[in-house]
Amino acid sequence: MTISTKRSKGSLLRSGSALSILTLVSRILGLLREMTKAALLGTSALSDAFSVAFMIPNLFRRLFAEGSIAVAFIPTLKEYLLTENKEKTKEFISSVFTFLTFFVSLAVALGMLFCPLIIPIFSMKAFDETILLTRMMFPFLAFISVAALFQGILNSVHVFAPSGIAPILLNLVTIACAYGLSPFTVNPARAMAAGIIIGGFLEAAIQFPFVWRKGFRFFFTGLGKAIKNPGARKVLRLIGPTIIGMAAYQINDLVSTALAGNAGEGVVSSLQYSLRLQELILGIFAVSIGTVLLPDLAEHAKTGRWPEYNQRLSQAMDIIALITIPITFFFLAQGETLIRLLFQTRSFDEESVALTYGAFLFHMPGLFFIALNRILAPAFYAQSDSRSPTLAGILSFAVNIALAAIFVGPMKGRGVALALTIASAANTALLLLFLGRNPHIAAARALRPTIFYTLKLIFFSGIAAVPVVLLAPRLGTVFSGHDRLVRYGAPLVIEGICFAVSGLVLLAVTGDKQFKAVLGMIRKR
Repeated sequence: MTISTKRSKGSLLRSGSALSILTLVSRILGLLREMTKAALLGTSALSDAFSVAFMIPNLFRRLFAEGSIAVAFIPTLKEYLLTENKEKTKEFISSVFTFLTFFVSLAVALGMLFCPLIIPIFSMKAFDETILLTRMMFPFLAFISVAALFQGILNSVHVFAPSGIAPILLNLVTIACAYGLSPFTVNPARAMAAGIIIGGFLEAAIQFPFVWRKGFRFFFTGLGKAIKNPGARKVLRLIGPTIIGMAAYQINDLVSTALAGNAGEGVVSSLQYSLRLQELILGIFAVSIGTVLLPDLAEHAKTGRWPEYNQRLSQAMDIIALITIPITFFFLAQGETLIRLLFQTRSFDEESVALTYGAFLFHMPGLFFIALNRILAPAFYAQSDSRSPTLAGILSFAVNIALAAIFVGPMKGRGVALALTIASAANTALLLLFLGRNPHIAAARALRPTIFYTLKLIFFSGIAAVPVVLLAPRLGTVFSGHDRLVRYGAPLVIEGICFAVSGLVLLAVTGDKQFKAVLGMIRKR
């Protein structure tokens, strides 16, 4: 097996750009999948049943696949590629493959068996249907875990496109099955569940030929032999803190969904629709910003160039504020229009709009903190510190659960959304506090200008939102007689242009340094 792990800087940049585009396409298709669900299920009890049924295997997916592969498997495999021979690398991959498939298969079997004991905590009105859908979609965990392993192998040798295409296939197949199979199933939720299973299988299948082409060969081995493998044991040691942090996250998600399920019909679905919009808005820029600004943090930390590290981190925080603060203001002003444009159909009625908009209003203020956390966590990983962000995550999740339990009674879904926003802010504060423990990192000095810069952007965004608020009623009247796309899409575009122009003028007139820096990066790219 001949595998080259070296790539030129230009090649890596091209790969990163391609992955960013594929990720954006996947996010858009994910939104279209939610739009399909909204059209066919709305915020009905059946929609809640599908949301809970899909959420449960997804919880285990994050535990078994995403976090463990990124934190433990990829670094260990890269070490094998650099220092070990072909046979030892093959034994390592085979051991991890055996270990992963055994425990994931066990989790699938137990999940399908015991889901009737889990579902009651969500107080689902469509109880029997929720159990059926959960059992239908639990095998998704097995497919997606193997897909994550294949992704880890390919990413280790700087092959990114297949893992970017895989989730696109999942969304496309789910949408196709939702419309194509619905006439032949008892309800559209079962058709979408079939699409999830087929899409999960394709996520793994599409990556396997690329793994094979790169020369990787692996096989099933005895479980005892797999656990004794030095590389596999190292992976298990490395994922310890990650497992703890991810388990806390899963418990948090489980409890939040249970609280939402007890708050009334449609609340779970409305929260999922709102989060999908927030994730789309975040995903449009988060991947690109991370690709452009963060790769050299690890290099600065390892070489002891702390002034450059501090400068880069401070710039990253400012640019996150530059993007998220205006977006938050605009969508707080025009969130209802966006929701009506994307989701409103016969199944997604006025009550569905009200539920989703209520959650969206309380989710959106957390956008800045969630984006900032995605900048701060890698700042710890660059120092080989995974414990601090894990501890911050556990504490913030405890805050989320406590506040959600308090707010859900009087505020229902809006209370769950507000709890998540406050917990995200708490996570940011804890990360900044822990970051300040490193004597080389000028966290306080970097934070002070970022706070003033954020306040400046809040002021500017408030000014830019004024014409949008004034225009909205008039544009609503002008386009009221048209179909949904024109009725809500045209005002949203016009108001968006107006808001952007107002904000850009304010930034240009005041000579904003970060605005100039972003323009410079765009010109270079």
